[in-house]
Amino acid sequence: MNVILVTLILCTFSQGVITANNLPIVINTWAFIDAANEAWKVVHQPHKTALDALVEGCSTCERLQCDGTVGYGGSPDEHGETTLDAMIMDGATMNIGAVAALRNIKHAIRVARHVLENTQHTLLVGDQASQFAQMMGFQKETLSTPASKEIWKKWWTDGCQPNFWVNVKPDPRASCGPYKPEPNYRPLSLERENEKFGFGSKNHDTIGMIVIDSSGHIYAGTSTNGANHKIPGRVGDSPVPGAGAFADNEFGAAAATGDGDVMMRFLPSFVAVENLRAGQDPTTAAQNALKRILKHHAKFMGGLIVVNRLGEFGAACTGIDKFPFSVAFGNQTKAKIEYIDC
Repeated sequence: MNVILVTLILCTFSQGVITANNLPIVINTWAFIDAANEAWKVVHQPHKTALDALVEGCSTCERLQCDGTVGYGGSPDEHGETTLDAMIMDGATMNIGAVAALRNIKHAIRVARHVLENTQHTLLVGDQASQFAQMMGFQKETLSTPASKEIWKKWWTDGCQPNFWVNVKPDPRASCGPYKPEPNYRPLSLERENEKFGFGSKNHDTIGMIVIDSSGHIYAGTSTNGANHKIPGRVGDSPVPGAGAFADNEFGAAAATGDGDVMMRFLPSFVAVENLRAGQDPTTAAQNALKRILKHHAKFMGGLIVVNRLGEFGAACTGIDKFPFSVAFGNQTKAKIEYIDC
């Protein structure tokens, strides 16, 4: 694809104006305004930090099961189980706490905070992450609901379509397996159709949030229940540093949303922050980060929000009609939803 065409299918948002009142700022992907308002309230409370605000904001989405793509009771895997991913990054220390494929623990973003604050590790996964959470005082409980069980039942009844298997037999386009690898591996095109996997405005699988307090301390984070009907054990972009989110107090932060298996191959959040480092404004930084993906995946669905250290913000997106994000900054009393056309 040539550069001109790539530019045409990107969507942009006019960047926020830099003023003395742009900080603090809270911004998150999608129209999850309750999460933004909760974070906005916390960041103004005495003795509360940008970290506190980010955790409370993402926790709100987990509790409300935002669009069925965050928190418990959504996106069942091929076995009908919901698992969770979450990450927090500290832009001052570059420290990170993350969990992936977290089972039977509802509060993924809070567990990620414990990884950040109580370990020297970056990422804990699976049953061991759940055991760590129980050590930190979290209760083990099912993440399935009648709604998620019904989603899985319909998928199974429909012959397990769509699924994420390739180069296996029996034919995954007509069978639920179990599968075995084909004897001769056939490289496939990198292209994938968003519609096949349900990626779109109602299956984007992430809240990405950035909070900068009045002193300029930046935190970025994510929370998700992953791709619907994923192969058990799958981890997407959300808990991967530089993919789901990235923060650096010197330059700013970014958070991504969309087709996570594609995004984690290109680290768009890291690239966007590096673009800020190179002197680009937030909107341009977001556009250029997505161009790298579109070069290989012309039908990619995703979006980026980007904020520089002064609170100037922008966004870019591709593959959907509109990309909403929620933002509050400066002297605003509450968050508002902004939309960009794609």
